Amino acid sequence: MKFTQAAMLAFSLWLAGACAARAATVTGAAALALAGVVAQYAPIPAANKKAVAAFFKGDPNFPYKGKISVMADKIVCRTSNVDITARSCEVTFKIKKQTLTGREANELFATQATAGIAADSAAGSNFESLAKLNCTLDPAQLKSRGGGGAECSYEAGN
Repeated sequence: MKFTQAAMLAFSLWLAGACAARAATVTGAAALALAGVVAQYAPIPAANKKAVAAFFKGDPNFPYKGKISVMADKIVCRTSNVDITARSCEVTFKIKKQTLTGREANELFATQATAGIAADSAAGSNFESLAKLNCTLDPAQLKSRGGGGAECSYEAGN
């Protein structure tokens, strides 16, 4: 009986560790960039999009009160090292899916790399994916220019 309980406890701890290892957080400039790139496609209010764009272009004094959330259910980006003209991303939100190609896809792919999202490769393709992206921007902290005010959490994609 004690062995079974110990085995169950060990399995539970292993499972919790495996799930935790898949989750990640990024802060600072990389988080602001990730939120800034995703926000332009996100189904959020126009005022929030304007504020995020202003913060991302370097204007922390943009008049906005309260925190801003930028979320995406899933992001999958692909490039090819065979067909070097091929680049695309699919960004899935709760209520819509956005397909990006060309410069827009490259911008998101590069921003994910800057944020530390690992790329996988298979048969001439490079993939970056994540799930459950949740970025929070705090205008008051951004205004202080102290390095804080942007945080994103996500899970590694499949």
